[in-house]
Amino acid sequence: MNLHMGLDVGSTTVKIVITDENFNTLYQVYRRHKSDVKETVKAVLNEAYDEFKDDNITINVTGSGGMFLEKYMGINFVQEVIAETAAIRKFIPETDVVIELGGEDSKITYLSGSVEQRMNSICAGGTGAFIDQMAALLDTDASGLNDLSKNYKKIYPIASRCGVFAKTDIQALMNQGASREDIAISVFQSVVNQTISNLACGRPIRGNVTFLGGPLHFLPALRDRFIETLGEDENTFTTPEDAQLYVAKGAAILSAENEDYVPYKDLIKELEKEAPEDMEMTKKLDPLFTSKEEYKKFVADHKTEQIVYEDIKDYEGPIYIGIDAGSTTSKMVLITDEGHILHDDYRMNLGRPLEVVINMLKDAYAKKNPKAYIASSGICGYGEDFIKNALHIDNGEVETIAHYSAAKFFNPDVDFILDIGGQDMKAMHIRDGIIDSIQLNEACSSGCGSFLSTFAASVGMSVEDFQKKALFAKEPADLGSRCTVFMNSKVKQAQKEGSEVGDIAAGLCYSVIKNAIQKVIKVRDPKSLGENIVVQGGTFYGDAILRSFENITGRRTTRPEIAGLMGAMGMALI
Repeated sequence: MNLHMGLDVGSTTVKIVITDENFNTLYQVYRRHKSDVKETVKAVLNEAYDEFKDDNITINVTGSGGMFLEKYMGINFVQEVIAETAAIRKFIPETDVVIELGGEDSKITYLSGSVEQRMNSICAGGTGAFIDQMAALLDTDASGLNDLSKNYKKIYPIASRCGVFAKTDIQALMNQGASREDIAISVFQSVVNQTISNLACGRPIRGNVTFLGGPLHFLPALRDRFIETLGEDENTFTTPEDAQLYVAKGAAILSAENEDYVPYKDLIKELEKEAPEDMEMTKKLDPLFTSKEEYKKFVADHKTEQIVYEDIKDYEGPIYIGIDAGSTTSKMVLITDEGHILHDDYRMNLGRPLEVVINMLKDAYAKKNPKAYIASSGICGYGEDFIKNALHIDNGEVETIAHYSAAKFFNPDVDFILDIGGQDMKAMHIRDGIIDSIQLNEACSSGCGSFLSTFAASVGMSVEDFQKKALFAKEPADLGSRCTVFMNSKVKQAQKEGSEVGDIAAGLCYSVIKNAIQKVIKVRDPKSLGENIVVQGGTFYGDAILRSFENITGRRTTRPEIAGLMGAMGMALI
């Protein structure tokens, strides 16, 4: 028989559809490839061998991983939106709008009026991988999330733009006693919000709407959230039985135009070839340190020796308290008139920032000498207004001013400050003693502390140990600087190629800094940042992050010993 095959290699799955000459589906497969594309394709094609070994086929490949197979197997590549549209035109021609969710991508295609396709680019919030990550927080999988959501009572707002931000929202809800059922439905609603607000951008989704892609095929509760949000009064909604395979189906349809039939047996032979050495291999970066002696010198060079500690139990006199209520942590510093540190504290918020700050204060009061007294207090950060009013704290200040005040304490001539926290990143340019401009991450948290802790947790390590592994890695993997969900695939690919934990840790440290420079600060020449640079934030406690910054920028920097307490220190000084 003469047959047509479409092979869709996505970010997380491999899909195959084989049709007859009238495009009736004879064979189909949907399988997760776990970043091992070559072996998964080989497996699914071999499984169909007995059924089609004597047939001739035309074949097109599509999807984000399709170009690899185009080069490797010498088969035609077709862009996935074109493939998807071909299948829609053939089988559901009345469609006005297509909403498709994949493993790491989401798309809206308008087919009526002005034809237009919109797709996520730098963020994978609201995709299948995002749903997988959120499901893991509830100790289940995507289908388990779907089952949980059937018994929901309330929908909560969850950040949909970034998986790291969403994780914090979910942890806070869990700490506040929200049910798993309510969190599950809230995750699905966040996906809907992300798709409609970020992709549609105000263009109405109306008419005959068709749902495609694995998440919308396998998760009816997610479809229901789309239907309820978009409304059934003016719209109709269609989900074909093989919605998860439509892109592969379209590729099969378009392959018929090739009229270049090959024996199925020959296709299998192509899979036995060795891939070229330069194909799809993760690039390597320079090691952070080439010897322990080089590392020892680095550590010695970065001691500021400007912090003086006094014993709070022996101190008599005025005490100045600074508090930094951040997105994921709360920090507190108690100082003397001379700026000596009497006590400091750094704790995770765990969704209860006020309770955490109260406990920190109680601990400080318990250690305080009876002849010492609190002369003044100040607070900055996300929880400033809330905690200031709750505890009658004397002063509140914008956190950038607090960070600048602390940076000046360590380097009076500071002209550039980079602060990398749990979920935020700030770059401050100083001119003539005044903050001249500020850049900060807005919708993506891929270069922040939570970004690193997520990957560290995935290999069962603390962030501290994870960074230590990076110090002497011989071949750091170049993992780019994209969103956490995208980089999961890069990490898996590097692991398949033999990268060790240290190589991945070092690569991620480089990625954090590249993200800061390329996506937040947006400078072409890193050397233009400044002459007197201060880096701070809990992420910079790690020597691997600091070394990555200096390697990329070519600048020597000041890293205070209290890098993670700088907001609190600044408020205490203020």
